[in-house]
Amino acid sequence: QLLHNTYTPKLYKDMKKLGYDLVPYVNIFNNTPEHGWTAFYEPPRFASGYAALFQTISFVPETHMLKPFKQRVYATFDMMQCIIIEASKMAKDIKQARATDRKNLMEQKEFPLDWKPDTTKYEKITFKGYQSGYETSEISGQPRLYYDHNKPYTKQLKFYHHYTPTLHATAPYAYIVPKAWKEVWSRLKQNGVTLQKLAKPTTMDVTTYTIDHYETTQKPYESHYMHRNVQISKKSITKTFEAGDFIVYVNQNAKRYLVETLEPNGPDAFFVWNFFDGILQQKEGYSDYVFEDLAVNILDNDPALKAKFLAKKMRDTAFARNGNAQLDYIYKYSPYMEPEYMRYPIYRLEY
Repeated sequence: QLLHNTYTPKLYKDMKKLGYDLVPYVNIFNNTPEHGWTAFYEPPRFASGYAALFQTISFVPETHMLKPFKQRVYATFDMMQCIIIEASKMAKDIKQARATDRKNLMEQKEFPLDWKPDTTKYEKITFKGYQSGYETSEISGQPRLYYDHNKPYTKQLKFYHHYTPTLHATAPYAYIVPKAWKEVWSRLKQNGVTLQKLAKPTTMDVTTYTIDHYETTQKPYESHYMHRNVQISKKSITKTFEAGDFIVYVNQNAKRYLVETLEPNGPDAFFVWNFFDGILQQKEGYSDYVFEDLAVNILDNDPALKAKFLAKKMRDTAFARNGNAQLDYIYKYSPYMEPEYMRYPIYRLEY
């Protein structure tokens, strides 16, 4: 509220006095500004979204690409000065707002992980632009967009800057991060997270996730083949952790950061960014000629599994004709299936 209602309006006024017109990032793709636009969504992967995880005000200024370079440099410099001046004037209010946010954070249990625009809410903003139109492209012969610099306008346009959560996670009392996952716990440390090493092997009742479904992009993004549409299930288990594994209590300033990165279905979770891809490979298997007889014994000794197996054969004709698929089904539900396959290796210690 402080940022939106007080601090940002001051920046607009200060920059206006210096001859600059500020406007929210023009988030227009395959359209033109006259129709209005939705505020750019800044998840944790972006500098401003990352700063917000730590209750920190942040701006990403973008000067117009068609302006001269010198003008763009001075515009950025002047904005930095305005940010510093207003932050100095409002230092007490900013510190108080941050302290209040962090106090509330310690009591917060539910955290939104993903969002969608709320198109029922908007505000009007002043936008200076040029009338758009279409003409025939000299390259392709197809219609191409152009802006007529002889027809400038100043209009009040709709700016949709409200989002509603589409996915939530409940924060645990603590996360358990096994020491083997150095690429993860080292980043937690770099981000100011307090971690405590277990002094000796410790058995705890924890919640574990299974990755039930995920999709992977076909092209790299920032050098990563990112996962998406991650679906998970969870169950309670008793597990012995090793000396040197880390327990991370979430009630600290990095609480939002911990939830956003360690819940595997968050859009910027470590899992999404390929830090745990090793669990996605099944390393153990069986030899058909050995497992055939063993599979019969497994079904005989597990009536519930046998009932599920027979029901699947009844409703799935392709499965009923595929002997290898049937053996594989029994193996995956047998005690011989490797327990770490598709098991998310970060554990939750619940309240």
